[in-house]
Amino acid sequence: MRIPDEICAQLTMKFGVLFPHLDERQRRLLMAAEARALGHGGVRAVARAALVSETTVRKGVSELEAGEGPLGRVRRPGGGRKRVADLDPGLRPALLALVEPDERGDPMSPLRWTVKSTRTLARELARTGHKVSADTVADLLREEGFSLQANAKTIEGSQHPDRDAQFRYLNEQARDHRDAGQPVISVDTKKKELVGAFKNNGRQWRPAADPTPVNVHDFADPQLGKAVPYGIYDLAANTGWVNVGTDHDTAAFAVESIRRWWRGQGRVAYPQATRLLITADAGGSNGYRTRAWKLELARLAAETGLTITVCHLPPGTQCRCLMVH
Repeated sequence: MRIPDEICAQLTMKFGVLFPHLDERQRRLLMAAEARALGHGGVRAVARAALVSETTVRKGVSELEAGEGPLGRVRRPGGGRKRVADLDPGLRPALLALVEPDERGDPMSPLRWTVKSTRTLARELARTGHKVSADTVADLLREEGFSLQANAKTIEGSQHPDRDAQFRYLNEQARDHRDAGQPVISVDTKKKELVGAFKNNGRQWRPAADPTPVNVHDFADPQLGKAVPYGIYDLAANTGWVNVGTDHDTAAFAVESIRRWWRGQGRVAYPQATRLLITADAGGSNGYRTRAWKLELARLAAETGLTITVCHLPPGTQCRCLMVH
């Protein structure tokens, strides 16, 4: 018996409305009920209207006739498609050999010195005969205890035997200056920034599809140059001060920044000061080997009448002090 096309069209409409709200078993039972109501030829008509196989409809009829109670889940235990890792026992070892070449695989793995993204790993696995998606790679890595992480700065290298004594000395110098009402400042050049219409990582609310246009290339503008922030931190007052230049991070610029801080804030906050302690790292414009830094500090000391002491802080090595009268 052939089911009329009008009935099939009605079934198609009904299934289209109800299926999104039902799980797999409920859909099978609904199709089975409709097939039984239609009688002979109902299974084929329902399968065509629901765009499923006749086997699926017959399975629903069997479940309906058996009168089984609710399962509490969509699929029976063990049902559904098998995981690719279960079907391919060599997939997991192959993946671990790529992400841990030193321990489980070839030390000369082509991915040892590359960014091991899940897509890259999936392509490399496919090349060796393990067809897998990037999402499955991510799932397997999580199962093996991996997570997406950035590197961390924790390796300091060897420690100088006099390191503690050096830092105790520096701390005593800072405390003596502070307790005597003398200024103690920490100086450093901060991250340089391009000046002009350049891309940065910040975001702002704007009309949709209307981003702020910026330069395609990050070449410094010959007229505007780079912004060079030189920071000065007053330890006793717990205040910061920044001088921004647009030329180069030179010793003259560093000392000029300290000069401007002294004229604008330092001598006002410390009117009785006779000494100034500066703590700084050992490189760049205020490095301990930079003669221009010492020369410019000597000029500043002569100009202000201050005795300037500089304590350098080489990372993990030693502390040097420069006395300028």
